[in-house]
Amino acid sequence: MFLPQEIIRKKRDGGTLSNAEIGFFVNGITDNSIAESQISALAMAVFFQGMSMAERIALTEAMRDSGQVLHWQDLHLDGPVLDKHSTGGVGDVVSLMLGPIIAACGGYVPMISGRGLGHTGGTLDKMFAIPNYQALPDDDLFRKVVKQVGVAIIGQTGSLAPADKRFYATRDITATVESIPLITASILSKKLAAGLDGLVLDVKTGNGAIMDTLERSEELAESLVQVAVGAGVPTTALITDMNEVLAQSAGNAVEVREAIRYLRGDQRTPKLHEVTVALCAEMLVIGKLASDLNAAREQVEKVLANGAAAERFAQMVAALGGPHDIIDNYTRHLPLAAVAKPVFATAEQLASGARVSAIATRQLGVAVVALGGGRRRSSDSLDYSVGLDELAMIGQRIDQQTPLAMVYAADEQAWQEAAEQVRSAYQFAASAERPPAVHKRIGG
Repeated sequence: MFLPQEIIRKKRDGGTLSNAEIGFFVNGITDNSIAESQISALAMAVFFQGMSMAERIALTEAMRDSGQVLHWQDLHLDGPVLDKHSTGGVGDVVSLMLGPIIAACGGYVPMISGRGLGHTGGTLDKMFAIPNYQALPDDDLFRKVVKQVGVAIIGQTGSLAPADKRFYATRDITATVESIPLITASILSKKLAAGLDGLVLDVKTGNGAIMDTLERSEELAESLVQVAVGAGVPTTALITDMNEVLAQSAGNAVEVREAIRYLRGDQRTPKLHEVTVALCAEMLVIGKLASDLNAAREQVEKVLANGAAAERFAQMVAALGGPHDIIDNYTRHLPLAAVAKPVFATAEQLASGARVSAIATRQLGVAVVALGGGRRRSSDSLDYSVGLDELAMIGQRIDQQTPLAMVYAADEQAWQEAAEQVRSAYQFAASAERPPAVHKRIGG
């Protein structure tokens, strides 16, 4: 029998917790026998003392096992069960293309996604922008769609890793969110509960990412890969750039529109395409659906070119209650806000040069939140029609007739405020060097 205060004391003093001690504490989080004050005390002890890799694996596995762990064997799938997780960014619409691409290549993607956090957009919020889409289906429908279509993008149910929900809520109000061991367990407990055969991680770095330095991003990526592999799931990570918006849009309906244009072949922003293909290639190799990354890239380009990936997206949306004609009539099903006008740089801004040299990416995410496309409080409802589109990218040449962005707002005042935030997020110089899309690969 353990005492919570003794486990806290041990970690506070720099000790290494046993699997049994970690399991006891996680069980107490789950059944509410451990108080919130004790959870916050352990979180603070871990924040300052850290955790060994063995402790991180034990914590992740205990949190994974605190609720339902999905199993797919009874569905007799003819391919691997794969998924991707992103640490969050602005304009990160990759999941909406990646899931259908992998399904078209023979994988199965039960993608359990989350809401937006702070300035970062959430995949779940984007799916809710699609009329009548059941982003929170029951287990039977979820499994049916995964088997029949190969991909289902849904939200987390209360039965998956419930210990994480309570642990995270406590961390959020005790300034311990940034702890890498606790971030690792939080992310992976939910992903590993999905019963995966392989996982790819997209760890963002830059001024729009949660980890804004490459060093911190590498530290998180190494932790995630080692813990996931230690828990029995083959995993690799890519560190990708978030010093500018990944897509050319930021919002909910506006990003879904861009994802559909991407799948149709109408618009493929180069950086977004590079990151999407790179992540898909990693997944296909991990799932043994391709012999190497070059062969995997060829598969990805093939299912994009022949329309197979777009068809999987359409089938997923229809199977989960959304419109059957989403690919052909997406503008009708995904309306944008009534006040839609471009934002231009001032002459004063352009006096130092005509190339975009830097972008305060986080500020653009905050502008979307202020428009109503993100939450200030967890209880806030969203306006899916607002957002930013046609965003200028680093290195792009700008003059006073070239917009920095199109802003979609519910009213004129909201547009004015967002326009000012967008304008002030951009810096200019005579020349500018674009950051790489992918900084580093870890694992494998």
